[in-house]
Amino acid sequence: MRIRLDKWLSHQGLGSRKEVNALIRAGRVRVNGTTITVPKHIVEESDSVQYDTNDVAFPRYAYFLLHKPKGVLSATRDKRQTVLDLLRTEDRFRPLFPVGRLDMDTTGLLLLTDDGRLAHALLSPRRHVEKEYYAELDIPIDEALIADFAKGILLEPEGILTRPAHLFLREDGRVSVTITEGKYHQVKRMFAAGNRKVLSLHRHRMGPLVLDADLPEGEYRPLREEEIEQLRLAAGQRPEGGLGSEER
Repeated sequence: MRIRLDKWLSHQGLGSRKEVNALIRAGRVRVNGTTITVPKHIVEESDSVQYDTNDVAFPRYAYFLLHKPKGVLSATRDKRQTVLDLLRTEDRFRPLFPVGRLDMDTTGLLLLTDDGRLAHALLSPRRHVEKEYYAELDIPIDEALIADFAKGILLEPEGILTRPAHLFLREDGRVSVTITEGKYHQVKRMFAAGNRKVLSLHRHRMGPLVLDADLPEGEYRPLREEEIEQLRLAAGQRPEGGLGSEER
């Protein structure tokens, strides 16, 4: 597997693309014992990379936080534009996939990774990982609807009762709703059960991972190491000993 040197370093949490490029140009990075000053230098998985005197291992997995725009599918392949089509060519060096799905007209936080075991754990109903959405509605909420959400909403036609959800009115006029599961069109169907129509929907948070306020729609960034560790803990995985080692 081949990857650009600046990508290798940024995926290992050594800084943003700009910060990593500065380190490389300053002559602080060596590949197979040779100082490299070109950020786009191509390295392979078998190469030895050092930052100053510290070994930097090849990134085992890739993690990207994407600000999904409207009109893009949360899929890996389709005739229409997918979230993977938003990635730059140099970031498609792994078979990435979205963790969960956002409707085509829903915007907001979407995690892209190739870490299947972490993705599965984050989406597992028994983990109760929170997902927070901001919604614009056609009719304002009231105390009765807030209480109904807190008890769980009966979804028809299946007759399934959702887990309790936290609902409140934001200062900007939108509502915030936090759920701990991910049934089909769940947020929209919960509001429909309360005789409200969702005019716009935006995912702000998934577990400890919050969408950057300054990240434009359609843009993305690699996760920082501390964010990855926080996601592992939220998914019930040990922070040490490799990904996928769930607590029993």
